Order: sequence, then structure tokens, then C-alpha cells
Amino acid sequence: MFVFCSAIVGTFSQENDTTRIFELEEIQVIATRAENKTPLTHTLVTKSEIEKSDYGQDVPFILMLMPSTVATSDAGAGIGYTGVRIRGIDPTRINVTTNSIPLNDSESHSLYWVNIPDFVSSLADIQVQRGVGSSTNGAGAFGASINMRTESLNYEPSGKVSLSAGSYNTHRETVNLGTGLLKNHFAFSARLSNINSDGYINRASSKLRSYFAQGAYYGGSAVVKFITFGGKEETYHAWDGIDAEQMKSNRRYNPCGEIRDENGNVEGFYKNQIDNYLQRNYQLLYSQRLSDKWNFNVTLHYTRGDGYYEEYKNDRTLVEYGLQPFIVDGNTIESSNLIRKKQMYNDFYGGIFSLNYKMQRISASFGGGINKYVGDHWGNVIWVKNYVGNLDANHEYYRNSTDKTDANIFVKANYEIYKNLNLYADLQYRRITHNIHGENDNWDWINAKMQGLNVDNTYNFFNPKFGFHYQINEKSDAYISLAVANKEPTRNNFTDAKFNVIPKSERLYDYELGYNFRNNKINFGATMYYMNYKNQLVLTGETNDIGEALTDNVAKSYRSGIELMLGIKFTDWLQWNVNTTFSKNIIKDYTEYLDNYDEDWNALYTQTANRMSSTDIAYSPSVIASSLVSFKFENLNVALQSVYVGKQYVTNSKQNDLRLDAYFINNVRIDYILRTKSSGTFNLGVAVNNIFSKKYSSNGWGSSAYINDANGNVLYRSNYMGYYPQATCNFMVNLSMQF
Repeated sequence: MFVFCSAIVGTFSQENDTTRIFELEEIQVIATRAENKTPLTHTLVTKSEIEKSDYGQDVPFILMLMPSTVATSDAGAGIGYTGVRIRGIDPTRINVTTNSIPLNDSESHSLYWVNIPDFVSSLADIQVQRGVGSSTNGAGAFGASINMRTESLNYEPSGKVSLSAGSYNTHRETVNLGTGLLKNHFAFSARLSNINSDGYINRASSKLRSYFAQGAYYGGSAVVKFITFGGKEETYHAWDGIDAEQMKSNRRYNPCGEIRDENGNVEGFYKNQIDNYLQRNYQLLYSQRLSDKWNFNVTLHYTRGDGYYEEYKNDRTLVEYGLQPFIVDGNTIESSNLIRKKQMYNDFYGGIFSLNYKMQRISASFGGGINKYVGDHWGNVIWVKNYVGNLDANHEYYRNSTDKTDANIFVKANYEIYKNLNLYADLQYRRITHNIHGENDNWDWINAKMQGLNVDNTYNFFNPKFGFHYQINEKSDAYISLAVANKEPTRNNFTDAKFNVIPKSERLYDYELGYNFRNNKINFGATMYYMNYKNQLVLTGETNDIGEALTDNVAKSYRSGIELMLGIKFTDWLQWNVNTTFSKNIIKDYTEYLDNYDEDWNALYTQTANRMSSTDIAYSPSVIASSLVSFKFENLNVALQSVYVGKQYVTNSKQNDLRLDAYFINNVRIDYILRTKSSGTFNLGVAVNNIFSKKYSSNGWGSSAYINDANGNVLYRSNYMGYYPQATCNFMVNLSMQF
């Protein structure tokens, strides 16, 4: 499963000319990829490895065996809203690109995998870089990056049909077709996919449609390629999580969409508590071989996103939604149940380029890019229970607009300064302008209006990277690197900040030391890392004047650890890959803030500050490990996957009852491959996940408050924990036919 040194292979290897064509396609992504002698910590997941784990789940679950990786799923079964953390680093700090083009949302800095369902079916490989990495485009890689490369066009006509079905009424249908090379210059391919699942959690259903299409023109020394892919998702909310009592009594319960009566009793669920989003991506790539030493590429891209979600909200204060109280039977109604609809659209477009030079002792790239994001957010109230008066069906209660420009320029080189000793340097300048104007969706009780947004910020970042790679002998190598990364605040850091306080940008100093050994029987890798943060933005428990949780900069924090990887090929039919991460993840001099309540849970509108000399960073287990045991008997492949994740605190307060317990889960994959000369290849696969039905949660949230007596003395601390349960034993069966 684990490849410690990247290798580039391709489908156009039958002839010399087509091999050169394929190498031109590689130019499109090489500027953001770590190579064999690049002193950066990285792991490559190949096409064959992707296919072995691809049963319809999102990319985070394909990566779950990678070092230091934790995958999460709101619906519990890996379909719908999913997420990934690497070294404890959350999705807003993981840079994701495809063909070097940024995929992270420019505002939230996250990638919502549900918007590009079944994307793994169109990938050639995935390179995961831990640490700052070599990524140069999009949101700053603040501890990890995921670099995806879409599949190359086939030399011969091809087709593939894949059908999957399994637990929770889950099924996937995928069709791929390719023309092969036409008239020695043209090639085309396309994929259509459909995924449906009820989800492990009640009503956490997903209806996902997606497509991928590409066409290319191959000249003697140039390639022009157009790619488009997209998806339409409709998912029922499973965003809230459940409490500890529900975990015991009904762990599949979903509180989203609850309809409550005047006494707070649940009398049903809103059927349209659904998230809808349509995303379309377009990429135009041009690569030109200038000589045996020089090549050039430029890429233009455009992404359109458009969607909304509806929510049933119980007992909401009408004035928060720009609505006036109404009178029923002589009583003034100031709060009522209502349905709100939050909508957004956005356009993201730009271009990137790189000029690349390569000789025997040196490889270098000069490049850059500029990307533009514009988008609107707005909300409507579409229904109010028992409302008296005229309610506009499109009553709008907030609207704001964003305009963001992200430009960068870089130069990087890898030079053999002495026999087997390479010096790597990467210098990037990045400039961001971020403007948000309008009204946020929070009511400002102090000024009796919606919270205003007036953000006009510019950031200028210099991100240098240096390192040495030493090829000790043909079997082993070592590297050391220092990298600096800077990151601007996300949209939420602005909207959830103290009034009239502008959050600071964050900085990371990343030190990596690695060693790799490999022969025909053993692969071994070890990486030591120290990631020192300045002004990291974290939740503190503090709230602003309207009660919203705030993020704030903490001056000092760090992550340090060691990643160990071992692969053993016992025989031609038996091999074992295992990795383990041991880490410390600490905030220094941390202050948390707790709300105060009386014994009847009436808010006292004060907060108490608790200063701590140090504390563990939330969602950062100190131990993560995974194992893959693979058996191969002729056409039969059997694999046992095992994942261990240590305990995780869900807040930065290090409270034992605000943590996720450690878990150890096991999955089995069985594949039988039948190859025929006339009909192609048939693959029958069975995946059984969590074979021992371990009841666990990979994600959660927490909050705390002090309960006070009548004299204002603290009686006790109350901690509340929300969990996202994951599926017990479940299965998927897959039949694919390739020709």
C-alpha cells in the first residue's frame, strides 16, 4: 500500500512517441509534486491501490491507511459528508489540488468531497504530502496536502462498467468509455456515476450524481487537454451529532429536522432537511516540450458552485430573522418554529503556469498563478408556524458578498551539489486580497440588527522551503528539510471573531527528518517532524456579544512526532504493510472561557477565564496506526485492513469527558479477477467493513459551562459531548467489467 519514493508510469508506454506524449501530460502536475530526491515527506497511492479500496466511498476513506490519517463520516458509512485529518490537522489546513489546480473552497478553505462524488474512479494516483510540502497553488498547505492526478487517456479503446451494492441500501453504478488514440492525434474518454445510500445514521441519505469527461489533442511536441467534471449532491443533514445517552440507547438517532411541539416533544421530522449543491469544474491544460531540457505548461480553470440547504428550526426568536412578532388570541408571539433556507453561489476561475528545466544534476521550475473567487451568501425564511400576517415566500434576512484574489509566483530547484547529495530550495511569494461585505446570519442584540461584515484585508506572504536529500546507497536514502508556511484566516475566523477585532494570519515552521530503506523484501521509512505554529487560530470557548463561539490566535503551539512505516514481502503471495505515528500536539499558555449559569440553567451573561500552562490540541490523537496484510493466490486477492486511532479530545480544555475513546477497527477485502482474451477482465469484489462491529465515533464536538449557586459560587463544571457514531459491521459487493 505504501510507496516511499514516487514513480511515474503510464498507459502510453507501448511506443516511444506516445511515451513522450505521456511525459508531456506529467509536466502539468510536476510543479506541485515531490519526486524521488525531493526532501519532503510524501506517500503515493497508485491507481491499482485506489481500485482495490474503491467501493463508492469518498477519498478520505481511500486514504485511511496512510500514515497519521483519520477519516470521518457524518452519515457513518463513508458516503455523503466526509472529512480527513492528517497529523491532527483539520481540512481547512489541508491543501487539495487536482492536476495542480486548487480545489479548496476559497472562503472556508475546506474541500467538500460530497460535491465531487466518485471522483476516485477518474484518478490516476494521489500523492499525500505531510508537512508543508511542495504545494504552490490555492489555500496554503498548513501541515498537509493532497495532490490528485486525473487518469490519462488510454492508447487503445476501452470501457469499464462497475456495479456495487451493500448495506444501508447503498448502491453505485459507474460507466467509463474511452476512444483510444484517433488518427494519432486525438483521444476522448468519459465517466458517469450514480451513488445512493440511506446512510448508517437514520435519514442520513445521499443521492449523488457525477460525471467526468476529457479530450486531448497530441501534437509532435505539445498536448492540449480539456477536462470537465462535476457532481450534484442531495444529502439529508446528519450534522448535529448525538449525546452520550443516545449513544447508549439509539446510536443511529439523527436529531436533524426534529419538529417539536410547545412542550419540546418531538412530533416528527422535516422531510426536506436537505443539502443540495451542484458543482461543475472545467480545466484547459496546455503542455509544450521546448527541447530535451525545457518544457512549459499553462492551465486555465473555472469552477461554478450553486446550492442551498433547508433547516427546520424550533422556537426561534422572530426578530433574528427580520420578522415582527404577531398576536394570536391576544398573546404576542415573539418566537415560533420556522423553516429557513440558506443559499449561495460562487465562481472560481484563474490560471497557473510553470516553466521547467531538467538536466542530469538539476531540475528547476519557475511558475505562478492567479485565482479569483466571487460569491454571494443569503438566507430566506420560507415558513413560520401559525404566522399571522403576510409572509413573503422569499423573505430575505441576510445577504453578503465575497471577492477574493489569490496570486503567487515561485521558483524551485533541486541540484546535486555533490555525488548523491541534493540541495532543494523552493521560494514562493503569495498575495491575497479578501473582501467580505454585507450582513452575516447572526443577530446583533446590542445594536438590534444583523451582524455587519466589513472585511477588506490584504496579505503578503513569503514561503521558503529548503532541504537536503542524500542517497546513501541504492537501497537507502535520507533527507532533512525546513519549510515556512503562512495562512490567511478563513471566512469563519472573520465572522466568528470578536467585534472590531481582526484575526491575525498564522505561520508554521516545519522541520522534517526522514530515512528510507528498501530492497526486494523490505520497505522501511521513518520520519521525525516538529511543526511549530505562531498565532494558530483555535476555539477558546469565548463568545462574542451575540453568543457565537469565537476563534482566537494563540501565540505558541506545536506538533511533534515520529512516523514509522514498514513493508515486508514474505513471499510472492503474502506481504504486510504497517505504519504507526507517535506524536505530541500542544498549545502553550492557553486560556479557555466558560459561560456561567445558575442552578436552573438561566444564563448569567458572564464568562470565566481559565489559564492553562499547556494543553493538548483538539482532534489530535497521540497514537495512530494502520496495517494491511495482503494474500494473493493466483486470481484471488484477500486483504485485512486494520486501523487504530488513540483517544482524541474534542476541545482544547483536555477534559476526560470531552474526548473520543480510542478505537481499533478491521476491514476485509476479497477480490477475484478473471481475465479472458475475448471479453476483457471481470472483477468480483467483497468488502466487509468493521468486521467485529466495533461501536466507535471518529468525530465529535464539546462544550462546557459553570453552574453557580445563588451567591455566584461555582458548584460544578458541566461538560456536554456530541458524537458522530460510525457504522458497525457492513458490507459492499462490487462487480466490474473492463474491456
